[in-house]
Amino acid sequence: MRIMAIDFGDARVGLAVSDELQTLTGSAWTLPERNMERAADKIVAEAKSRDVGRFVLGYPKNMDGTLGARAEKSEQFKALLEQRSDIPVTLWDERRTTIAAHDILHANGRKMKDHRANVDAVAASLILEGYLGSLK
Repeated sequence: MRIMAIDFGDARVGLAVSDELQTLTGSAWTLPERNMERAADKIVAEAKSRDVGRFVLGYPKNMDGTLGARAEKSEQFKALLEQRSDIPVTLWDERRTTIAAHDILHANGRKMKDHRANVDAVAASLILEGYLGSLK
């Protein structure tokens, strides 16, 4: 069974899927979608085609641990995924993943203007790595 991490955003969704043994990030990509319902449908279809048995949804907490408007959107998206599939959804603290993703892209020579196309996929990979590490 694979695990799919989701970095949910207003314009794009970053996705990353583990290998079958749940030890590595197998692939990561960005889904350009602004509509929450369509995004959920596309993600569920992709998950079924890849034998995903769990979603790990980024849960953006404030640095002091409180919840804000972005966390509320993640909770809404979690409920939507649960309505559209029987795949369990785990909320995962994603603090600083986007900042770390920008740092990774910059360190690998990507110009800031080119980050937009990849930063969500890298952030999803970081969410997935954090979750996979917690399983050990």
